[in-house]
Amino acid sequence: MLRFAVVLALFIASLGMGQATYAASQQPNVVVIFMDDMGYGDIGPFGAKGYKTPHLDQMAREGRMFTDFYVTQAVCSASRAGLLTGCYNVRVGILGALGPGAKHGINHKEMTLAEVCKQKGYATAIYGKWHLGHHEKFLPMQHGFDDYFGLPYSNDMWPYHPGVRHLSMEERIKRWPHLPLIDKNEVINPEVSPKDQEQLTTQYTERAVAFIEKNKDRPFFLYVPHSMVHVPLYVSDKFKGKSGVGLFGDVMMEVDWSVGQILGTLRKHQLEQNTLVLFTSDNGPWLSYGDHAGTAGPLREGKGTMFDGGCRESTIAWWPGTIPAGTLCKEPAMTIDVLPTVANLIGAKLPDQKIDGKDITPLLKGISGAKSPHEAYFMYYGRELQAMRMGKWKLHFPHGYRTMAGNPGGTDGIPTNYQQARIGLSLFDLSQDIGETTDVKDQHPDVVARMQALAHAMRLDLGDSLTKTDGTGARSPGRL
Repeated sequence: MLRFAVVLALFIASLGMGQATYAASQQPNVVVIFMDDMGYGDIGPFGAKGYKTPHLDQMAREGRMFTDFYVTQAVCSASRAGLLTGCYNVRVGILGALGPGAKHGINHKEMTLAEVCKQKGYATAIYGKWHLGHHEKFLPMQHGFDDYFGLPYSNDMWPYHPGVRHLSMEERIKRWPHLPLIDKNEVINPEVSPKDQEQLTTQYTERAVAFIEKNKDRPFFLYVPHSMVHVPLYVSDKFKGKSGVGLFGDVMMEVDWSVGQILGTLRKHQLEQNTLVLFTSDNGPWLSYGDHAGTAGPLREGKGTMFDGGCRESTIAWWPGTIPAGTLCKEPAMTIDVLPTVANLIGAKLPDQKIDGKDITPLLKGISGAKSPHEAYFMYYGRELQAMRMGKWKLHFPHGYRTMAGNPGGTDGIPTNYQQARIGLSLFDLSQDIGETTDVKDQHPDVVARMQALAHAMRLDLGDSLTKTDGTGARSPGRL
């Protein structure tokens, strides 16, 4: 009897070890939640005031906050190109924010993050704003995604844009056609209305939850690029007035609910220890919209500038059991690093064409002493190399930029005007001066010289319209 008990115990233990080995050998799922125009200070873990984000707070407690995480460019399409290709957006020819009149988009020769995952048999889906070309050849289904539901570009690119509200509908349509809602490759709603927009966050979330439920027994990549909090702001009835501080707070609370739904579904199916979830934004707040815009917190400026308020994003990485809970990463990182990091984690090959991102797995996992694999990150706006980050240093090259100059923005969804300003060659020590206020270039000429040398090499590669330098490494976007 004793011998039988021992054998039984060993058998049960072997089953447990087998399950543990199986779990450890599984390829991790990947979820990227990508906000639109969300400021550095717009979520609780990064200092949001007046409304609550309990699910993001919990995500930060259970995960790792990246305090110095950047996007390639502080504008919609360009930022998304960097995330999905692992390249500076200038390299892949996607600049600015593609509108409904654009005749170009992501090139089929570029390997997307979804296509990286498809190498290893992943199910892939995107629910939200695409913004890398609205013609069929540029849509997600042609670039590695198995499913797509959402808007092809920003939710303000429609006849109700503030800039055309004073015109007749006939005149409006000439400037901004109706906004379509797309399912896979088909337009299922050719004229999205304000009431339709109220449901977008809920619909994206429901689709995301259903996708996880459907693919819980196989590896998956889920990309949720929210239309919010880009203006115009819309929220469902379940969150209208809930924050008590206005529409922006209501919308942020609904986004937080969405995060909770996704994380809760992962927990429900015991997938949390085999799923990497990354929450970040495409750029900082659109400050001219005032009470319908968020806040960059301690950072300078906002969307449309390469000061940190425009391109440094509050970011949380969550993967219980792999990412150390309640920790901070203060090393610089960027969205271009997501693709090579995921490729490493799932054992996929990198694209054949040159990419700019590097594997930041040691930063993600909180390995002691881990440093950024980049000597520097380069910050273009349009084709202008405006700034760069090297360690704790941020160097701005002489350029013009837009600013609210301390003035309040607009109210009720109507923006006020920016002023134009100019900055000369300026060096900031971000470890002491997070707001980029005090130029220290005269005290550190050696740092400036090193950064200028790196910038020169980048200009030879990708070009720079500020210095009228033609680069040899930039590629063309896809065209009709």
